[in-house]
Amino acid sequence: MTNRASSTHDLASSIDPKLRVVFVGHVDHGKSTLIGRILNDTNSLPEGKLEQVQRACAAENMEFEFAFLLDALLEEQEQNITIDTTQIPFKTVKRNYMIIDAPGHKEFLKNMITGAANADAAVLVIAANEGVQEQSKRHAYLLSLLGVQQFCVVVNKMDLTDYSEARFREIEDKYRQFLKTLNLEPRVFIPASARFGENIISPSKKMMWHKGPTVADALDDMAPLAPPVELPLRFCVQDVYKFDERRIIAGRIETGMLRVGDELVFSPANKTSIVQSIESWQPRSDNASGRANNETAIAGDSIGITLREQIFVERGYVGSHSKNAPIETNRFHADLFWIARQPARLSYLYTARLATQEVRCQIVSLDEVMDSSSLERSATKAEQLERNEVGRMTLQTRAPIVLDNHDRVPPLGRFVLVDDGMICGGGIIHGGVYTDRAAVKSKNIFWSEGKINAQARAAQHGHRGAVIWLTGLSGSGKSTIAQALERELFVRAMHPYILDGDNIRHGLNSNLGFSPDDRVENIRRVSEVAKLMSDAGNVVITAFISPYRADRQRARAIAMEGNAEFIEVFVDAPLAVCEERDPKNLYKKARAGEIREFTGIDAPYEAPVDPEIVVQTHQQSVEESVATILERLLPRLK
Repeated sequence: MTNRASSTHDLASSIDPKLRVVFVGHVDHGKSTLIGRILNDTNSLPEGKLEQVQRACAAENMEFEFAFLLDALLEEQEQNITIDTTQIPFKTVKRNYMIIDAPGHKEFLKNMITGAANADAAVLVIAANEGVQEQSKRHAYLLSLLGVQQFCVVVNKMDLTDYSEARFREIEDKYRQFLKTLNLEPRVFIPASARFGENIISPSKKMMWHKGPTVADALDDMAPLAPPVELPLRFCVQDVYKFDERRIIAGRIETGMLRVGDELVFSPANKTSIVQSIESWQPRSDNASGRANNETAIAGDSIGITLREQIFVERGYVGSHSKNAPIETNRFHADLFWIARQPARLSYLYTARLATQEVRCQIVSLDEVMDSSSLERSATKAEQLERNEVGRMTLQTRAPIVLDNHDRVPPLGRFVLVDDGMICGGGIIHGGVYTDRAAVKSKNIFWSEGKINAQARAAQHGHRGAVIWLTGLSGSGKSTIAQALERELFVRAMHPYILDGDNIRHGLNSNLGFSPDDRVENIRRVSEVAKLMSDAGNVVITAFISPYRADRQRARAIAMEGNAEFIEVFVDAPLAVCEERDPKNLYKKARAGEIREFTGIDAPYEAPVDPEIVVQTHQQSVEESVATILERLLPRLK
């Protein structure tokens, strides 16, 4: 029997080794001319392409330029600009390449962040006559933001500076200093003239002072990224088709490897089934790597699968193995590069696109703002993000979203924000907490889908189901606020219900103590009950100390399975205040040693890092605390 790990390694080594290179540079710095020259001088142009463009230029009484080789239409040549992102193959003696040409910030983000063209390396182009511009700095920042560490800098148009070594060194020194602030280290700086072919493929005779490589040599020295086959499986569902009696789930494997017989968990539904078959649009034959036809699929494959047990799956779902599942959440942290003319605003509804998912979302916190060219950072929280600024922020979605931290699984750690069909910015995700979904379940238990969905219940009730999770120390006021909040929602003709910690321990969890393991199980059971009640359309208010962040994150993930709104409310009060209140004399007993492992005394409380709502009951009255919660809560229940 073939060892799974060695089989994965063999499959990874069999992937096409072409190097994907993104070319970026300030407008008019000669980036397109450089690409055109490379294509021409490596004999990588389609047959007759050069002559076709030369004839088109002659017909328009235009001087031929190598940049025109990238332009597919005469209209683009008349506009004298490049208007679309292009991916073009070329090859040297050493290897095959794929050039990714991105005209500006928008196209660069669209391709790099959405994963349509995840680059192995980059070429940054700077014109010798103009030097380092703001856009040169922004492109470098984008490379840093997206984790592209392998790149070279081409100082183009050296012919316009008389091939001056002094000018080249001036630009190199200035740009190196800037790149150091981003922790970027270029492979090499290359003086070049794309127009005259100097230092592109062959060493320049006009710049004998340059002892380093040509552009082609520098690219040949770069290495492809580690194959995505070795990352956790992420199968992004694009659509579901019905053929005869079969339901074929179509999508693309972004990372990892999938085999017939694998058990998949689909997020955000968190439902499992076993792969019955793999359907490929173009049948594959056996090969030396041991990859059997239609038995295995790997990163980069667009396939269809059938499942042994039929479960509900739709576009946007992500299939994975349970031991390395992605994060399900409605709240995440990100660094976002903003490119729209209108600033990004707090609480404004945008659409987040991540893989095949589209989810409405809001920026709820903008913790830091940085200018991408000067790298100046704001000292305080901001209210909006201007064009060409980068924001470290927290976003909240109106429905569950499936994602990864960018440093773990890049394709599901990148996203763009869209407003009215236009891409406004893109960024990477960080700081997400993974939860274990590998618990063993009976193979004979199946989820029963009801005939009434969440939308129908919301239409009848006049509001969405939700889980309002109040957390805080004993004596902070959780139960008091929960009761007041329930009353306020009830008089608004809504459907609230409180799950109180003490009440739950009287029945459902009466067999649990207060050991760390029992605390974890207590919160897990409550989370499952809250999910079911919110799925029925209720606004479930929980009042639990729930001292561990991981448990509250797990509660959020469980609620997400039921498509419920999850809102964490930190009922904040200093320990001294809570101990002074001590409504049940619990602190007194804990100090006397009558209660062991009491939160705040001899057991820890991990305060929320980023709750949706904070009320401070040592400064706010009950009425003020409830008003604060309602102000943030009611818009989310519409």
